Amino acid sequence: MSWLMKALSTSVGRKFVMAITGLLLCGFLVAHLAGNLLLYVGAQAYNDYAHALHKQAGLLAVAEVGLFLLFVAHIVIALQVSAENKLARTTGYVMRQSKQEGRNADEKWRPDSWMLLSGIAILAFVILHLIDFRLELRASSFYEANGVKLEPFDKAKALLSWSNSITVIGYSLGCLFLGAHLSHGFQSAFQTLGLNHPKYTPTIKLVSLLFAALIGFGFASFPLWFGNQ
Repeated sequence: MSWLMKALSTSVGRKFVMAITGLLLCGFLVAHLAGNLLLYVGAQAYNDYAHALHKQAGLLAVAEVGLFLLFVAHIVIALQVSAENKLARTTGYVMRQSKQEGRNADEKWRPDSWMLLSGIAILAFVILHLIDFRLELRASSFYEANGVKLEPFDKAKALLSWSNSITVIGYSLGCLFLGAHLSHGFQSAFQTLGLNHPKYTPTIKLVSLLFAALIGFGFASFPLWFGNQ
């Protein structure tokens, strides 16, 4: 663990670890979306998938703890890096203000300047998702009928129905912010890891935008689809 502590002690090291944790979280998003796409296949397929997943209680617990640690590490390091970047930009702007008059307005719209905002929105989205599906803190009608626990497909259908406006609005906005966050974060992670050659950068940016659209619209499609059922 000494190498990790050493990496976290420097600005470059923190950015490197943030890039790694971000890409690992992207891998989780791909796996999670792939599993949820079984909702489109049908109730039986999704229920079989959900039951098979939860039968692996030990592995699932380890995965959840690992995912939690990744998420927390990414957030904490992102806050540190954001504070460092803000300080660096403020200092740099004061030094070159006379030569670049009027540029300060543009600084607010730099991609990394709204990454923190989108990250906070995603955190709220994750909390809502955990409340709905993991902790099951909503009304009992979302989770059981006549005293019988709903099957995973029926629970998803109840929670994502348009009649459940809090979830539908929250998920739609959350997916929008998720896509915006990924559109910059995905390519930024590769650049941090050293893949920023002019020959590859345009391709990485295109892949990043496509990935962000796939993940964002992919998750947003579920409440839209269930609303028509």
